[in-house]
Amino acid sequence: MRSKLLLSLCVLILGALAFGCSSDNANTASNTNTANTTTTTNTSTTTTTATNTSTTGEYETTVTNEPNGDKTETRTYKNNARISKVVITTRNGKRTAKVTSSTGETREIPEDKVESVINGSADAIADAAGFVADKSKEAASTVKEGGEKAIDKGKEGAEKVGEGAKTVGEKAVEGTKKAGEKTVEGAKKAGKSIKNAVTP
Repeated sequence: MRSKLLLSLCVLILGALAFGCSSDNANTASNTNTANTTTTTNTSTTTTTATNTSTTGEYETTVTNEPNGDKTETRTYKNNARISKVVITTRNGKRTAKVTSSTGETREIPEDKVESVINGSADAIADAAGFVADKSKEAASTVKEGGEKAIDKGKEGAEKVGEGAKTVGEKAVEGTKKAGEKTVEGAKKAGKSIKNAVTP
């Protein structure tokens, strides 16, 4: 009787589950059909630009040439702590450069410095844009070196204390042995005295 009731309950649950899944598929199909019938009209015009992408060890470069002769070079730096992107724009033969720091701040390189630093290292570009180098790494290195020296001195001091404690321990053992020997001698003398007193 219980097994029939359990079997009936399972069939009922399975039927409800199948009905629920079939109605979800119908809704999805309905939504897909509605989305496909929507028509959008776009009247904007687009201009064709030529884009080239290349990768160096330090950054990835994307160059875009506009039909009017303007050229935009975007350098995306991979693992630089100071800068993440440099955008160099050439208009009418004049180059400008915007530098984005790794924190997201954007600054322009002064026009008189663009030509001299733009092909330099990332640090030279960051310096020209006015981004300050992170001095915390140098400070951490100095602290680490100082800590290592302190540890070495601490080890030397502990070794000296250990040697001194060893010497003190050896002398304490010697003193204890002597005291024990004297106690044994005294006990023997006392034992002999008692023996002599008891035996006539």
